[in-house]
Amino acid sequence: MSGIRVYPEKCVGCGACVPVCPVSAITLKEKKAIIDLDKCTLCGACVSACSFDAIEIVREEPAGRRDFSGYRGVWVFAEQRDGEISPVAYELLGKAQELARVRNSYVGALLLGSGVRDRALQLIERGADKVYVADHPDLAHYISENYTKVIVELVEKHKPEIILAGATTTGRSLVSRIAVNLYAGLTADCTGLDIDPDTNLLVQTRPAFGGNIMAQIICPHFRPQMATVRHKVMPESPVDSSRQGEIIDAEIPAQLRDPRIKFLDFFREMTSTVNIAEADVIVSGGRGLQDAKNFSLIEELAETLGAAVGSSRACVDAGWIPYSHQVGQTGRTVCPKVYIACGISGQIQHLVGMQSSDVIVAVNKDPDAPIFQVADYGIVGDVLKVVPLLTAQFKDALARK
Repeated sequence: MSGIRVYPEKCVGCGACVPVCPVSAITLKEKKAIIDLDKCTLCGACVSACSFDAIEIVREEPAGRRDFSGYRGVWVFAEQRDGEISPVAYELLGKAQELARVRNSYVGALLLGSGVRDRALQLIERGADKVYVADHPDLAHYISENYTKVIVELVEKHKPEIILAGATTTGRSLVSRIAVNLYAGLTADCTGLDIDPDTNLLVQTRPAFGGNIMAQIICPHFRPQMATVRHKVMPESPVDSSRQGEIIDAEIPAQLRDPRIKFLDFFREMTSTVNIAEADVIVSGGRGLQDAKNFSLIEELAETLGAAVGSSRACVDAGWIPYSHQVGQTGRTVCPKVYIACGISGQIQHLVGMQSSDVIVAVNKDPDAPIFQVADYGIVGDVLKVVPLLTAQFKDALARK
């Protein structure tokens, strides 16, 4: 059985393993290291720190099939709603082409829905070599159990090596069910994907331990290798209308619809602000605004610039603004042309979600705030005084155009 073991005869009680444990799972008792197995994540930091080889991680060798020679192809789940393909699918198709070139393989796209077959050409133009289309009235509305049944059968038949999906509400709920049914590994919320040149395994990079480290994860024993990827962390694949590809109609399972589930209605969030995931300009507010009513300053500046309104987690937790505006590791990852951070100190969890923006402008009264380390332009001052001045200046400049 997999786990971690301390060899008492080798442990000298030096304590080198204690401070390196990121989850504080190690203590010393009678000059011997004791590991709390309920806390331990098997990260291996203590093993590296021990100079006496007193700690060992034991991993159980998986039973069953180990020959993966029949697995080939990099597949992308092309999420769509009302026939409109989500932009994250185009981002993943661009990365899938890179991975497929390294693996000397092909790019596949999964398109499920009702009346969506004509959208397959868009996926081919964006980089798909094969589009697997499941077009059926029972797939008109996303129901994870129905979608899972179709995709699992396709995977078992065609055996892709890699499956990618957007780390959206739909992608997360769907791909986790696919992984369970296929007994495959899954890494969520990836920000980077590469192929290891020595092992040919997919290296999946994601933030871990609150964003303090970037973990690299591999899946050597199971196929397909699966990952969800955050929106806006990768560029979209360009349109190439000259590309040719194959459209493959998927076989629809006889018992497609899960009788336990019935689609009732879909309520779209009503908001007057721009979607932060798609915005070219975002104005975000943080704890420095001091009060919920002061978010009106952020909204006025955003309205002046035609921008979206973003927020740090602290403001969402305080109830100042809805979660849909949250930028960061536990919110949205954004990549606008301009990101204006007002009263945001710049903790790592927030930086993970916006540091790939083209231009970052920071306003904060603390000159040592971490946000200034990633900002292209910084203004040191009281956000409650600076933001109104910026709004007035922009209004004057736009009026003169």
